[in-house]
Amino acid sequence: MIKKSKIKNQKSKRQVKNEKIRVCERCETPVETKELKQWFLKITKYAELLDKNLDKIDWSENVKKLQRNWIGRSEGTSVRFKIKDLRFKSDFIEVFTTRIDTIFGATFLVLSPEHELAQAIKKENPKVKKYIEESQKKTEQERIEREKTGVFTGFYAINPATGKEIPIWVGDFVLAHYGGGAVMGVPAHDQRDFEFAKKYNLPIVEVVVPQNQKPKIKNQLQKAYEGEGILINSEQFNGLPSQKAREELTNWLAQKGLAKKAVTYKLRDWLISRQRYWGPPIPIVYCKKCGIVPVPEKDLPVKLPYLKDFRPTGTEKSPLANIPEFINTKCPKCGGSAKRETDVSDNFLDSAWYFLRYPSTEFDDRPFDKELTKKWLPVDMYIGGPEHACLHLLYTRFITMALHDLGYLDFEEPFKKFRAHGHITKDGAKMSKSRGNVVNPDEYIEKYGADVLRMYLLFLGPFSQGGDFSDKGISGIVRFLNKIWTLVQQEIKNQKSKIKKPNQNAKRIERKLHQTIKKVTEDIENLRFNTAIATLMTYLNELEKSKVYDLELTKPLILLLAPFTPHLSEELWQGIKNQNGKRTQFKSIFQEFWPKYDSKLIEEETFTLIIQVNGKVRDQIEAQVGISESQAKELALKSKKLKKWIKEKEIKTTIFVKDKLINFVLR
Repeated sequence: MIKKSKIKNQKSKRQVKNEKIRVCERCETPVETKELKQWFLKITKYAELLDKNLDKIDWSENVKKLQRNWIGRSEGTSVRFKIKDLRFKSDFIEVFTTRIDTIFGATFLVLSPEHELAQAIKKENPKVKKYIEESQKKTEQERIEREKTGVFTGFYAINPATGKEIPIWVGDFVLAHYGGGAVMGVPAHDQRDFEFAKKYNLPIVEVVVPQNQKPKIKNQLQKAYEGEGILINSEQFNGLPSQKAREELTNWLAQKGLAKKAVTYKLRDWLISRQRYWGPPIPIVYCKKCGIVPVPEKDLPVKLPYLKDFRPTGTEKSPLANIPEFINTKCPKCGGSAKRETDVSDNFLDSAWYFLRYPSTEFDDRPFDKELTKKWLPVDMYIGGPEHACLHLLYTRFITMALHDLGYLDFEEPFKKFRAHGHITKDGAKMSKSRGNVVNPDEYIEKYGADVLRMYLLFLGPFSQGGDFSDKGISGIVRFLNKIWTLVQQEIKNQKSKIKKPNQNAKRIERKLHQTIKKVTEDIENLRFNTAIATLMTYLNELEKSKVYDLELTKPLILLLAPFTPHLSEELWQGIKNQNGKRTQFKSIFQEFWPKYDSKLIEEETFTLIIQVNGKVRDQIEAQVGISESQAKELALKSKKLKKWIKEKEIKTTIFVKDKLINFVLR
């Protein structure tokens, strides 16, 4: 679809050099708002499905929360305020509110500067015209955050609940794209409206009070009460709780044809037009006879012409607008003279569907093959940054849904599982060239090797949080991997010499191995890489202390290590396989099966029994797992440390927690 929209020639504050005078950081051109014809994709048509599906997809909760907030679903009531003067195109002003229970306290209406009625009024009211023109110089953020201002239009509307006239204002803090661009001012129950009413001396009527609290004396409110409560000053609805009042008020006004239940979304249609050179040209031509005409599929893609100077033009036009041989073309319908669209599409449009192309790169005659797509997609797991939650990831979901509805895809969600990763910082700050704290990985790879750097980054902290980069941390990984190398070489040496002494720790280490396999397997599946590595370190320490030199207890360690240090693990594996001295080519470690644990061997045979007297720990002893209370009591009473605390005292009560503690309460 195409429509007019107010588009800023700078997209964010980061591109503005001086907030006071508002100029571009690169060319110092003043930042202003202009009306342009732009191309949009109607993502708002999918707002409900985008919001609803968040309940069923397996994504990181913080990303789902960000998307919910961006979509901004609100359930409420659409109310019609009749305009007293009927000279305008519409007889009513539509207002969306989630707090219809406060309508008896609505004492004014505020329109956004872009509202159709505001635009009509400005033609005959110089003050309104001047105010609207000034508002166009502000960003949306400034309109929301700065002091609320407005201008009275000179017109009135009728409050559908009270029947009273209320003034119509224009205020730039009201945005066109939310709730229809009009709000009812309820100053007693909205702090923004309260400040506006105080500034312009507008009536403040309290209509909701907390339960069991008396209303304030008129004009004595110090701030708005925005919570729920019991209705007052609301005629037949007095005494109703807010929730019940919302239902009854909506039904009451609906019977009069003045209200209906409604759902609105903050989500806006996706603007894909860009006035620049790089990017795919939008395949549209304009014909005086046929109007807007899509470029036929046989003539796609429309390719960019070669330009020596592709810098911005300093106007609202794209650099392509200066290339006659690109602009001038023939209409695909009538064959007459036509003009090409000179805007190019947003790069987010390309990145919203690229994953569909991956299985089908061999095809030049289609973007993706249906059978291959059905076989390999949707994506099982996507790992990415949470900063893309409300742009790339939301757009990808929308494009997938649209292609599904068009019959091109068998699925409507692109990624079964999404996990957001954290960020790596340096000295507590996000890495950036401007801060001068960027870490060059090449230096560390050259010094330590890729495996060391890889494992260190995974060990930095929880995957979803990231961590702070430190040279000291890398040295710890180096020591760990050196220990593994030394241990394996020692075991290979012992194996060749056929030295295998019996060791009383062997059974304990075997149990520890199976516990390690279970823990590392579960941690990797849940992206807990740092704790998986810590578990491998613990197992290595146990091996070293036990002096059990047995390759059968070390081979699984190398297999578990392979995802973190693939090169080192492969070399160790080949060394183990070639220990007989023959240079036989064995299959890669990555062709081996992942080790499995024995569920019987992961259970501990003993535990540390904590012995307490009157709630204080007096001793700890090793006991057999599963012992009864009487067995635990018998063991505990044999403790020499316990005897001096009990002596001749009588045991009043015994508290026993199985496989944990026993507590003797003395008289």
